[in-house]
Amino acid sequence: MSHDGVGPRAVMRSVAFLTAGALAVPLLSGCGSADEAGKPLAHQDIAPAGRARVAEGGTLRWAVDTVPETFNTFQADADATTTRVAQAVLPAMYRLDAAGRPQRDADYLESAKVVDTEPRQVVLYKLNQQAVWSDGREIGAADFAAQWRALAGKDSAYWTARNAGYDRIEKIERGSNDLEVRVTFKRTYADWRSLFSPLYPKDVMGTPDAFNDGARRKLKVTAGPFALKKVDRKQDEVRLTRNARWWGHPAKLSEIVLTAVPRDERASALAEGKIDLAEIDPAAAQRVDGAAHGTAGPLAGPGSGRTAAKTLRAWALAHGVQEDTDDESDDEAGSGAGLRKAMATWETQQKALRSFEVRRSLEPAYTQLALNGADGVLADERVRRAVARALDRRELAKVVLKPLGLPAEPVGSHLALAGQDAYADSSGALGGQDTTEAQALLADAGWVPGGPVTKQEKGEKAAGPKGRKAGKDDDSADGDGTYVVGEDDKARAGTERGAGRAAEGESARRSGEGGKQLAQEGQQYKQVHQGGAPGAYAPKGTAAPKGSSSPQGTPGPEGTAAPAGVAPAKALAKDGKALSLRFVLPSGPGSEPLAAVAGRITRMLAKVGIGTEITKVSDESYFKDHIASGQYDLALYSWPGSAFPATDARPIYAKPVPAADGSLSVEQNYTRVGTDQVDHLFEQAVSTLDQEEQRSLIRKADSRIWAAAGSIPLYQRPQLTAVRKTVVNAGAFGFQTPVYEDMGFLKKGAKASASPSGK
Repeated sequence: MSHDGVGPRAVMRSVAFLTAGALAVPLLSGCGSADEAGKPLAHQDIAPAGRARVAEGGTLRWAVDTVPETFNTFQADADATTTRVAQAVLPAMYRLDAAGRPQRDADYLESAKVVDTEPRQVVLYKLNQQAVWSDGREIGAADFAAQWRALAGKDSAYWTARNAGYDRIEKIERGSNDLEVRVTFKRTYADWRSLFSPLYPKDVMGTPDAFNDGARRKLKVTAGPFALKKVDRKQDEVRLTRNARWWGHPAKLSEIVLTAVPRDERASALAEGKIDLAEIDPAAAQRVDGAAHGTAGPLAGPGSGRTAAKTLRAWALAHGVQEDTDDESDDEAGSGAGLRKAMATWETQQKALRSFEVRRSLEPAYTQLALNGADGVLADERVRRAVARALDRRELAKVVLKPLGLPAEPVGSHLALAGQDAYADSSGALGGQDTTEAQALLADAGWVPGGPVTKQEKGEKAAGPKGRKAGKDDDSADGDGTYVVGEDDKARAGTERGAGRAAEGESARRSGEGGKQLAQEGQQYKQVHQGGAPGAYAPKGTAAPKGSSSPQGTPGPEGTAAPAGVAPAKALAKDGKALSLRFVLPSGPGSEPLAAVAGRITRMLAKVGIGTEITKVSDESYFKDHIASGQYDLALYSWPGSAFPATDARPIYAKPVPAADGSLSVEQNYTRVGTDQVDHLFEQAVSTLDQEEQRSLIRKADSRIWAAAGSIPLYQRPQLTAVRKTVVNAGAFGFQTPVYEDMGFLKKGAKASASPSGK
């Protein structure tokens, strides 16, 4: 989601517009039957093969974004690679299945159930009697208790990123034998299955020093099909080896080597034989597909308007090949020595890429349009709803997903994805695309066509730090600065931006509730490349900084034009100000899909008279300086889905509240739009053990979130993975937690089967 910085007074004002009358009727759409969850929109694509068809041994080289700073998933700087390692080497009581629902992991857990509810909820875990740590010690109550004490939030010496759920535990005891663990809760906790996944040994959780530092660079004791063998930060590699003490199905692979490879270098790394598996962006996917069909690749595809020479020249320059000074021709015959060398390299790599294929699914995450409702224009609920009603969400999904051959269905829930238990399409609480209704909402809010506009003072800065205006030579759709959409000549000056917004408070609590994650996997998301546009994933635990103030924004320079094809309605104005919204986007490699979506959104808004100022900023600046600190009106970014929305989604939609120091605590609600009703529904949902009731409460909360129009879910993110064709049981996993022990290389002469053997 997105983040916008504003003062407490402004946020409270925006919340006041969310009246009971506006929300009461749509609430009914959140109460549906259990079958509304449906099925995942796309199946996982992992080339499934039964274990009998998988060869023994071999090393799988897997591209990742980073060598992690920590192997403790409960610390603030944990990232996606931290999670990859934890999944392979540590116990998890529950893991996700292909539909995104938690399932007991029989390798660790024989059973787990609620055995008492009065006077307290008690969960009894019965552990697999074969489950042992790599040092030979049985997994047991001491490990559960140590993890609870570390994550309960009572001892500030533990530098934890979250404590959600653990703070509701009263005590942990040994059961009737060493294989039983009794967990007693002081407050009823519906999402108890999210706990102890992953589970660390007491050696890591037992003391603050061990928790804070002991698991950052190594994991001496593990309990998974693989063990952490070596971390080579010079070579950017993490080496996992087969665990000799593993009691489950033996790992087929001898080793998994996680290698940090930048996204824009992965196609070349695949071709050069450095890696066997890598998540890639759409351009690289088209290049791999092109290799299989003998074509030059995406830039030379049909309708691209580029010759093969131009394609190769662009690729060569991107990879540091200098053109000859006399090579100015667009003809292939005019190519210089540098380009000819690049062509030879390209062709060699394309031949090598024929050994790979792209496996496609949808990532368990969705991209949404965030509307900063803290103050200014979007503090008015009517304007937010008008923005939402102007959007054709199905068209926006098609922009990203249709070219990839993936289902282009808009997401209908903030709190779950299709196939997950809590999913239901609650978008009816807000309504679909309706230009007439959008214009009526704007008129009701006082925005009228062609009103007088007060000229803005010169010298005012563009939105936020590192924002740049577009110069005269910038392309309005592709430049790295600011352009303005939907303004006529009289309204060109734009709108003032609420100078001197009050200081924002610290939003992410160190207890970890400010950290959005998949609790059952300990998955935490930093601002890293996550299978798509860099900078477009909501970072783990980013706090809204204290003292942040919003500089006055300004539209682009005089004379900037709307992108080609836009036919804006007559610009709207109110109180001498034009209706224009700051749209902030990341500008790094791989951000093209977001830019394309933003371009469509600006056109849709222009049709109802809403102007848009697009500012592109560096990936490093995107969340820290703009979303978390509130320097935006509109933004695009993603949240991961969760099997436990009552726990994980609460801090994202919690109503901002004043902190003790007078600032505003927003946790991870970067839109600053929240209501008491939503907070109450989340608390009810997390406190009931009736799964049907919890599902109903989650859907009601989602209806209210839709009606508030603080964030508009658009589409599930594509998941594209390039994999060597002989690698099986790996690729685009979709929702499902990878089964590391089943991954491997096909035996000679064997073929992938319809489905892998289950455990």
